[in-house]
Amino acid sequence: MSVLTQRVERRLKIKKGIRSRVFGTPERPRLSVFRSNKDIYAQLIDDVHGKTLVAASSKSFKETITKIEKSALVGKLLAEKAKAAGLTACVFDRNGYLYHGRVKSLAEGAREGGLQF
Repeated sequence: MSVLTQRVERRLKIKKGIRSRVFGTPERPRLSVFRSNKDIYAQLIDDVHGKTLVAASSKSFKETITKIEKSALVGKLLAEKAKAAGLTACVFDRNGYLYHGRVKSLAEGAREGGLQF
């Protein structure tokens, strides 16, 4: 078994534990984060109805800024869209990733934008 496979399986195991505790409602949706090698994606999900309420990604930002700076901008953009949709609070689902680096930057950007979690 390769190191990459072990790393992915470890993240999925952690993700399963997190998802057993974190659940989004229409009033307090789940802020789910997905991190690829190049970009970062975030969405507010209502798990009761199984719908994505608001989404944002780093695909629209230019390549000259760092990935951590992009993550903070994605968090702020998501918070702006959430305010426009009438959402102020959410629960954070880091999706098995460590709360460090890009994931932390996205969370702090969302907090600066006005989301509470």
